[in-house]
Amino acid sequence: MNKSAPPKVVRGAAPPTGPQAHEIQAFGSVVPMPIALAEATRRESAANLNQLLADTITLRDLYKKHHWQVSGPTFYQLHLLFDKHFNEQSELVDLIAERIMMLGGVSIAMAADVAETTLIPRPPKGREEVPVQVSRLLHAHEIVLKEARTMARQAAQDSDDGTNDLLVSSVIRTNEMQVWFVAEHVVDGPLVRANGRHAD
Repeated sequence: MNKSAPPKVVRGAAPPTGPQAHEIQAFGSVVPMPIALAEATRRESAANLNQLLADTITLRDLYKKHHWQVSGPTFYQLHLLFDKHFNEQSELVDLIAERIMMLGGVSIAMAADVAETTLIPRPPKGREEVPVQVSRLLHAHEIVLKEARTMARQAAQDSDDGTNDLLVSSVIRTNEMQVWFVAEHVVDGPLVRANGRHAD
């Protein structure tokens, strides 16, 4: 029986796994970017946007949680609405993260880091009734809107027009629109018959 030598392992063909090296940029730092903004301005805007990013990711995920767990007579409408808002918040997440990188910063990304940073209260793992879900969403939106307005004013004061435009044109307008759509689901309005009379 002819025994041949085992094939030689070519290490260069193996995919690299595990951490390979140290960080190339520390979180909280900014690298030089030729966008005609001072380093201090870019650092402040990046820090503000990272807080907003953590809260936007949390709000986005809150919409997905409620999308899966909603129940009751309005299930279908809210199931679709919550998913629509989730997708719109996902777009904001990308816009905010990309702006941080444009400023020379490092965007927050991992769930554990987001959980440590967000200002939005953590919901229970279990299922809640619709009014509680809506209340949680409206409270989260208010947190995001308060900080976005403060950050927009700061960016305008620092002549960071790109950040100001993102905050006003995208973050604030999207969140205000979503608040309107969600809030209208818990307005205590009377039911009206086709003949115009109130239902008993």
